[in-house]
Amino acid sequence: MENWSVDQVCNWLRQRNLEELVPKFREEEVSGAALLALNDRMVQQLVKKIGHQAVLMDLINKYQQQNSGLESLTHCYETASPKFPEVVSGKNLKSFFARYKTLQWTSSYALPDFPYDVKCILSEKKCPDHSMRIRIIEFLQADMTKYLEGSLYPNSQQYNIVVNALLQTYPFLNEDGNGFLLWKRALKDRFKYVRRPIEDDEQVLRNKCKFGHRRGQTKKSSFAEHKPHDVQVQREEEPVHLEGSAMDVHINWLKQEYMKTQRNWKEVDNRMNVTIEIRRKMISDKAPLKDILRLFPFLRCPYQLFREFQLLTHMDIYKKTVEILEIYSENILSLYVVRNNPINIMLQENLKRHTEEDILKYMKMTAACLLLPDVFGDDSSLFAAVNEEVKAVTPVLEVKNPFNVNSCEFALYVEREELAQLDDCTMALAALVAAFHVFNIPCPKRIHRTLNFLESLVFEVRSPASLPTQVKRGLEAPEYPST
Repeated sequence: MENWSVDQVCNWLRQRNLEELVPKFREEEVSGAALLALNDRMVQQLVKKIGHQAVLMDLINKYQQQNSGLESLTHCYETASPKFPEVVSGKNLKSFFARYKTLQWTSSYALPDFPYDVKCILSEKKCPDHSMRIRIIEFLQADMTKYLEGSLYPNSQQYNIVVNALLQTYPFLNEDGNGFLLWKRALKDRFKYVRRPIEDDEQVLRNKCKFGHRRGQTKKSSFAEHKPHDVQVQREEEPVHLEGSAMDVHINWLKQEYMKTQRNWKEVDNRMNVTIEIRRKMISDKAPLKDILRLFPFLRCPYQLFREFQLLTHMDIYKKTVEILEIYSENILSLYVVRNNPINIMLQENLKRHTEEDILKYMKMTAACLLLPDVFGDDSSLFAAVNEEVKAVTPVLEVKNPFNVNSCEFALYVEREELAQLDDCTMALAALVAAFHVFNIPCPKRIHRTLNFLESLVFEVRSPASLPTQVKRGLEAPEYPST
């Protein structure tokens, strides 16, 4: 690795599902030697997401450990405390060093150097708000990962050491004497959140299997193979921590706020973040949709639906959908298979009535969206009901007057009940894809090719599904640009 070029480093990142880091590594000219020289502070400046920071440091540390072999272990054993007289070999060796490292924590751990804004709040001895608490927890988690040499599984004693260090340095954070349990719980949850999307780390996979994750289990639909992360939040080590009255407070606030015309969206975001684990558990346990929406009515809002999707997959579904329709709409309309389709005929009739470029583009994107199932030979009734009654139980769009700029309507239906009103075809298509993921609904076989095509582009898989090749005059679908 020391002699790798920048290109080789970028390929190494791609192989480990860290493609998002490639542009920045190219910009900073990070070669193999530079990669191995990175410390945790450099990584924090180079990589924005805490989860990516942890994975990157873990990979670097593992490589360095492999090269160092057993020399460092032998040195630790020879200089360790005489409290461990047993023969150190095999399993005893692992046990010995686990205990030795725990002893090192008690004497060497120091709080990280918090960012400037966090320091300001702490220096004023003010109790931080929700967003500032998250910032503190993120930095503690990253710092603990450094001390753990890349491991994402601290033991209970190590959690205690870190939280005690925090509260001893900043006693005012120990609110009403309950601060220790609250900060420890939050820190544990942060580690679980970071571990959740990781798929190529042996230790993480082993523990996921141990605590209920099924490695390599059969997906419920073919297009689910392209999901970068599970949409279900599985239980690992701890049960859902929001229980009883604490849970009721958040749910009641969300229900009351939903009834208002002027909503506090920042607080809505905060409380939806706090309640996501219990919400995902309800969905995973197949709770009735009406009960989920009764407790969390903001999932009816397209913004919150897209936000939930992004929390689960780290993808901006609306932005991706805009790109897909802009790139592929002309190609879809050029397919021979849609020439005599009623939607296309309706489009051609309406195109003659307008000359404005924006309106023409909007109409073509709408038609391309509605024609997708016909392009792939799928059942269009499971995708959109155009000027007719919704009959499908799975997520489906209701579309009225699609090419009338003044009276067109889009709505998302689930279980034949209207879930959300939508502004246009782009928002409608994004909401349809998001609904399958957010509510963990299996994809019907008769629509799976269409959704497989959309998801392969949303999740930027290396070999995305393409449009059928039977294109008028041999026109081929363009390659989807990397983003």
